[in-house]
Amino acid sequence: MTAAPTRILVVDDEPQILRALTTTLRGAGYDVQQAATGHDALAAVAVHPPDAVVLDLILPDLSGIEVCREIRRASDVPVIVLSAVGEERTKVDALDAGADDYVTKPFGVAELEARLRAALRRVPQAPEPVVRLDDLAVDLDAQLVTRDGEPVSLTRTEFLLLRFMIENRGKLLTHRMILQKVWGPSYQVESHYLHVYVSRLRQKLEADPAHPRHLLTEPGAGYRLI
Repeated sequence: MTAAPTRILVVDDEPQILRALTTTLRGAGYDVQQAATGHDALAAVAVHPPDAVVLDLILPDLSGIEVCREIRRASDVPVIVLSAVGEERTKVDALDAGADDYVTKPFGVAELEARLRAALRRVPQAPEPVVRLDDLAVDLDAQLVTRDGEPVSLTRTEFLLLRFMIENRGKLLTHRMILQKVWGPSYQVESHYLHVYVSRLRQKLEADPAHPRHLLTEPGAGYRLI
């Protein structure tokens, strides 16, 4: 039996952008749904759940951030924000609302498709018991980390931080998202805690901490584990 094509919901109130994205994504083999308003997008997610959402931030009724937040209350579907709003604060707000990635208009179609493929590869993100990163092995069940078979000593907080990043491999995680998950809801702006622990993890896990290959910084936004 032939598998059904991957369904993508494209949300944009500009008809020319909607047509262009629909044509491009259908040409790449996706089944594309369209929505021109936030309410239509939420209805489409509820009635015909997509495999991923490409979401504009500026819509005639709801903001894209509101739409993303509502989607996240009911679904873990990947959301890629596509917007002409390129300010750092807006990007961080969208990511904190649950977006998986952010592409700024004007954009390259090849880049958007690559980011979409990457987001789809992360679904579902149920990590295997032992995750390998080059010479590192992270046993999530046993809470053990080894390098070339030799144990690496991590504190409880360091392991919780590493585990959260492994569970969201490839996803851009904002400072606030990490702080609230690892340290608790009362931590939102204490990014100095996070900088210190990321630095410690790099010292223990990266072959060259000054030029990390896995625990990457996204300037002004957060971190990404690859």
